[in-house]
Amino acid sequence: MSQPPPLPVRDGVNATRLTVPDTGWATILDYVLHRWGHVDPDGIVQRFRDGEVRAADGQVVTPDTPLTAHDFVWYYRSVPHEDPIPFPVTVLHQDEHLLVADKPHFLPTTPGGRFVQESALVRLRNLLGLDHLVPMHRLDRATAGVVMFSTNPETRGAYQVLFERRQVWKVYEAVTALTAADRFPLTYRNRMDKVKGVLTARTVDYPVKVSGRSPGDPARPGRKTNRPTVGANAETRIELIGTGVSAGTWAGDAVAHVRLLPRTGRTHQLRVHLAALGLGILNDPFYPELLDAAPDDYDRPLQLLAHTIGFTDPLTGQPRQFSSRLRLRERPEAPR
Repeated sequence: MSQPPPLPVRDGVNATRLTVPDTGWATILDYVLHRWGHVDPDGIVQRFRDGEVRAADGQVVTPDTPLTAHDFVWYYRSVPHEDPIPFPVTVLHQDEHLLVADKPHFLPTTPGGRFVQESALVRLRNLLGLDHLVPMHRLDRATAGVVMFSTNPETRGAYQVLFERRQVWKVYEAVTALTAADRFPLTYRNRMDKVKGVLTARTVDYPVKVSGRSPGDPARPGRKTNRPTVGANAETRIELIGTGVSAGTWAGDAVAHVRLLPRTGRTHQLRVHLAALGLGILNDPFYPELLDAAPDDYDRPLQLLAHTIGFTDPLTGQPRQFSSRLRLRERPEAPR
């Protein structure tokens, strides 16, 4: 069993563990400044001076503590300034085991990079006073919709197993450029991977002889294994909800409103699959072409919504389902 952090949750944020190398710097502070000094050097030094950096046993790590004194340290992540993201995270359901929330576009699920307080997890912890709140899965910052959290450490493992065994089903919605409507429904399969540090996922070619299961074959039951797959490793069924003219910033453009049922969960899978079909999700800065980094445009959110999540509750055996109350702003207006 892992040792608990020597620092408690503060302002909704867990302490972060940092492994310390054996050589290369005189003090632990020198190393931390090397790693993160470009973000907030004055704040880092002040945390060391204030005793907010601790070793595993709770011992205070000072600005003069030698590099070799500890194998790792714990500290609170922070950023000098966070612009507020002007959209609320809404609680859809809460009980003694689970909390389900509607995450807006632009808000990350968990702290990372330049977002700490401006994340769904930290907002909800601070709002509800739930330091033990932990996400069961994550959505990209650009994607809105349903996210499920555990509120009870004692039952968390039972729900985590559902995700490990792929016993949770999800339905997404997207708004795309309009192509021939008669191609839906369809199932798209390919092979994907994601390299750490590279923003976009990539498609990997493979020979027909290792193409894997045929589209539409039932998923094999049982726990997910670490055995390498061959052929296709990503599959999405795409269904047409409706077509029409965008009601948002793309007003006047013909668009398709589609339902996406992912059978697998590869990084950026839905975005890659729609781009590969020549559709492309409206306002996607990554696919089919990676655009230059730009400030968030709150008037042009990615038109992708995690609409519904469902599963059989491991504690009661009853089916459960939660759906988003959000709407994609570019979805076509209903016919008159």
